Amino acid sequence: MSVALDAPPIAPAARDLLALAARGLTDSAHALDPSARYAAAHLAALRAAAAVLAARARPATRRRVRSVWVLLPGVAPQLQEWAVFFAGGAAKRAAAEAGIPHVVTEREADDLLRDAERFVIVVADLLGLPVQQGIPG
Repeated sequence: MSVALDAPPIAPAARDLLALAARGLTDSAHALDPSARYAAAHLAALRAAAAVLAARARPATRRRVRSVWVLLPGVAPQLQEWAVFFAGGAAKRAAAEAGIPHVVTEREADDLLRDAERFVIVVADLLGLPVQQGIPG
C-alpha cells in the first residue's frame, strides 16, 4: 500500500479503535442473546466513529461533552446519515445493556450487526486503513 506524501499519518488511537470495532463485531456475531448482539454491534459502530474523530478531529477550545454521533458529521460530512442512524439506536442499546427484557428482537439485532459491519468497512476505507481481520460476514 503506498501512502501519499501529503497524507497525514493516522493516529495510533484511530487504528486501535478500529481494531476494537472489528473485535466488537466478532463478539456481536457470537452473542446468542439478541440484546447482547445489538449492544455489541452498536458499540462496535461507536468505536468506528470514535476512530474517525481520533484521526480527524481537532481539540476543541471548550470542553463540552457531546455525542460522537453529533461530532462525526463535523469531521466527516459523508457519514452524516450513518451518524443519524446510529444515534437513533443509542437509547435501545442502553436499554439492552441495562438488561430490560424483550427490548431487542432477533431481527433487530441481526440487522444492526449487518449495518455496523458495513459502517466499520466504510470507516476503514475512509481512513485508508485495511479492513480489519475478523469482521464477520
